[in-house]
Amino acid sequence: MATEATFTVPSDQFPLGTVFEQLPGVTVRLERIVPGTDVLIPYFWVRGTRSEDIVAAFSDHPGVRNIELVDSAEDEYLLRAEWIADYAGVLSTLTETGVPLIEARGTDTEWTFEVRGDERSDIAEFQSCCRERGIPITLTALHALTPIETATEAALTDEQLEALVLAYERGYFNSPRKVTMGELGGELGISQQAVASRLRRGTRRILGNTLTALKA
Repeated sequence: MATEATFTVPSDQFPLGTVFEQLPGVTVRLERIVPGTDVLIPYFWVRGTRSEDIVAAFSDHPGVRNIELVDSAEDEYLLRAEWIADYAGVLSTLTETGVPLIEARGTDTEWTFEVRGDERSDIAEFQSCCRERGIPITLTALHALTPIETATEAALTDEQLEALVLAYERGYFNSPRKVTMGELGGELGISQQAVASRLRRGTRRILGNTLTALKA
């Protein structure tokens, strides 16, 4: 059965964590990893500093071949790095074991990785490989995905999922609400009407799939 797991790694044990030595106040969000022949290319968002400071913070790292600014949104910058595979650690292990990365976020204390395996044995293999390589990962959460979860994810578009996750994280569904649709639209770069449409359609699909599964 498909399984999701959450691991943590001390920031100083992960190559992207070196940015915190010079910029301790930033937060980093790994977006995706593109494997190459002898490099891994992570794309990551950095918030809390200027783009030129980010590039300078990585310039002396022996694992970095190149780093460049790809895009920006308000105070957040998307960067592309070419990382020599030997320095990637967790990233190279994920790539080699075929375990997809869902999300990774870093602060000056630790990195948190959320991953998914088709079977629980995939997660166990990844964990075992990390131990063999001396990567100090700590498993903090592990759960099997239910048919409801997997069916719901399949039913949602990427845009609907992004809007729902952001709305939940920002407190839109709280009572009283902590954020408005206009503010959510500002973060997503879309209109208030577009936010309303994504939330409405996404919520309808979640309810439809959940109720259908419960009645089955």
